[in-house]
Amino acid sequence: MAKIIISQLILCLFVILINVAPHSADETPPSLFILGDSTADVGTNTYIPESLVRADFPHNGIDFPNSRATGRFSNGFNSADFVAKFFGLKRSPPPFLFLLTLKPHHFQRHLLIGVNFASAGSGLLDVTGPKTMVVPLSQQINQFSTVKDNITALIGSEATETMLSKSLFFISIGSNDIFGYFATNTTIPKDQFISNLISTYSNHITNLYNLGARKFGIISVPPLGCCPSQRLIQKLINGADGCFQPENDFAISFYSALESLLTNLSSKLPGFKYSLGNGYKMTIDVIENPRASGFENVDSACCGTGLLNAQGPCNSTASLCSDRRKYLFWDLFHPTKKAAYLAAQTLYNGPPYYVSPINFAQLAEDY
Repeated sequence: MAKIIISQLILCLFVILINVAPHSADETPPSLFILGDSTADVGTNTYIPESLVRADFPHNGIDFPNSRATGRFSNGFNSADFVAKFFGLKRSPPPFLFLLTLKPHHFQRHLLIGVNFASAGSGLLDVTGPKTMVVPLSQQINQFSTVKDNITALIGSEATETMLSKSLFFISIGSNDIFGYFATNTTIPKDQFISNLISTYSNHITNLYNLGARKFGIISVPPLGCCPSQRLIQKLINGADGCFQPENDFAISFYSALESLLTNLSSKLPGFKYSLGNGYKMTIDVIENPRASGFENVDSACCGTGLLNAQGPCNSTASLCSDRRKYLFWDLFHPTKKAAYLAAQTLYNGPPYYVSPINFAQLAEDY
């Protein structure tokens, strides 16, 4: 019965997705500000010389225009790019650290389109990720504050307030915090840790709100235990195939707590609007019924080495699958270009089962 229900949900989603209506070319796209981790990073860490968390080398980018490795942890575009495409842009806005390399007038001109602050390896907590080698969410928000100051200098305070109230703020983060919990073998109880993450998330969102943000597209974490790297742990340490369920349990709890937080914030903050993507449901339904989405392999990495292609990173000497379209996972942790596209479709125009209380397209509308 469960498999029948999942199949019906995926069929329903497919019918919805083939009728996706991207933002009209005649409309002015809203400004997009993207924050988060490697799921949305379009090259931030490439501009941090000491960072080891980067993807500006092959085989990354093999399906990107001109087969360029841009710093995206993908064989091509990622979900941030595809979401931006649905709103009428060619791809994600450029990284903030890249914009800092431009001359002042070029820097300010780009800001009106939007900025991507996401940094691979970052988390909700400042302690998450290699110290000084990534940009945690708190620092990303400080960077946005700098952007706001520059926009204000360019168009004035009133126009800036209006612009930001209509802009879209997308956040995809939390996975690295949970990975860190398990990697450090901390003794902090699960509920206490999740509560700490949500309290920190609340502060981050409130800080963005106080800077003028009103429309938030939030993406919760996927079933982390099903990543090839975590399946490998399950196999080598526990001697079993399948997902590492303890991390999946954290992902489910994180979503529930995040949903409650956003409901609470919407009742307290005037003008606050949000759309919450259930990354867990979106991904686990594909894993449990891969052929409905055209996948044949949802266990292994397309690019890597060893067992499940998960015993080594994706680089120029790694093993590369012949047909990326059949794989859910690109490397040890990240989705393929195809999987990222399907996720962006769902976020943009999916049903409440996957994205609620409204989807990203509805979030962009003025109410």
